Amino acid sequence: MGAALRTIIHVDMDAFFASVEQLDHPEYRGKPVIVGALPESGRGVVAACSYEAREFGIHSAMPITIAFRRCPKGVYVTPRGARYKELSQEIFRIFGDFTDLVEPLSIDEGFLDVSGSLGLFGSGYEIARLIKARVLEETGLVASVGVAPNKFLAKIASDLEKPDGLVVVDPERILEFLHPLPIKRLWGVGAKTAEKLYSRGIRTIGDLANLGAEGVRAILGPHGLDLYHLSMGVDERVVETGREVKSIGNEVTFNEDTADVERVKKTLLALSDKVAGRLRKAGVETVGVTVKFRDENFRTLTRSTTLDKPTALTGVIYERALALLAETGWHGERRVRLVGVTAHKLVEPGGHLSQPGLFDSAAAGGVDNKERDGKAAEAVDLIRRRFGAGALKRGSLVPGDPKKVK
Repeated sequence: MGAALRTIIHVDMDAFFASVEQLDHPEYRGKPVIVGALPESGRGVVAACSYEAREFGIHSAMPITIAFRRCPKGVYVTPRGARYKELSQEIFRIFGDFTDLVEPLSIDEGFLDVSGSLGLFGSGYEIARLIKARVLEETGLVASVGVAPNKFLAKIASDLEKPDGLVVVDPERILEFLHPLPIKRLWGVGAKTAEKLYSRGIRTIGDLANLGAEGVRAILGPHGLDLYHLSMGVDERVVETGREVKSIGNEVTFNEDTADVERVKKTLLALSDKVAGRLRKAGVETVGVTVKFRDENFRTLTRSTTLDKPTALTGVIYERALALLAETGWHGERRVRLVGVTAHKLVEPGGHLSQPGLFDSAAAGGVDNKERDGKAAEAVDLIRRRFGAGALKRGSLVPGDPKKVK
């Protein structure tokens, strides 16, 4: 946890989107509010829901058709992004009154390092209490807050007594706080990892810690060491005030589930093109590509790969996306609901470029080809900025016979 004891606060707005709707529409208060797609569309998912809706078993990312079956009398509304952003800015402005060390995690949650603010405002508990009070007074919204010596513990604490919670982790009693908690509370323990641990009788964070570092690694591989450190309450990460974008991605839900292989491939191409354009706009390249695939039974698969060289070119991303799609084992035998492409492991342009090999067939012209493709992509970006996103389309994305495209 570092030589100097830190005081980290994690603030998480309770059911943010739904709470904003109840704030702006008093008639919604006390009712199950579901923000996301409208049931009559028959498509899409729940973006957020109120605590009243959660009593019906509704949760975020649930297909809207299932949500409607569980709660047909709920209040269903579409998201109002501009309004949520407006209130989010108000909330983060309040955070800034207590410390300059603020790390946004999303529109409705963030970390604050208030270690240097204790002399001004009092203990971590007092600062958390003041933040909650000001957020409620100035926005009308309720937040849950965790206070701890590091980010991992603060985030766990903020989630324990929702809604309107305030939990402080005593630095002298970290393991007493942490070890009784379910193993799924550990960052990085998803359904598959949890199943593997359950099969070995490991159900709490304390159970995992008792295995020791080597015992955890023997079960989970190198990643297990990270989990072991967390299980001991160790998290050295600092609050990052200038948080960089970690990934850039796009996904699409089909109007109707489809088993058309060519349609899915064309959609992957369109998504790869969007992602590549966003990479270039952000001035970064990627060395990682992930494909997300959801079938008609709402089974979601993800496959990821690391590239040999950084890129921001559509063709390279699309080629890997196709290979990853093949890895899912899908060949049109079941219908697809959603596909997505994400670029991750972002680097500065030219970062970590490997040199062309002596016997690389493209060695002689590899750099020239990269420069040529890059300039072509820049020209496409310029035309799209000037004349609109639809000004240029790849021939393979235009309906009809590509041979007839002028």
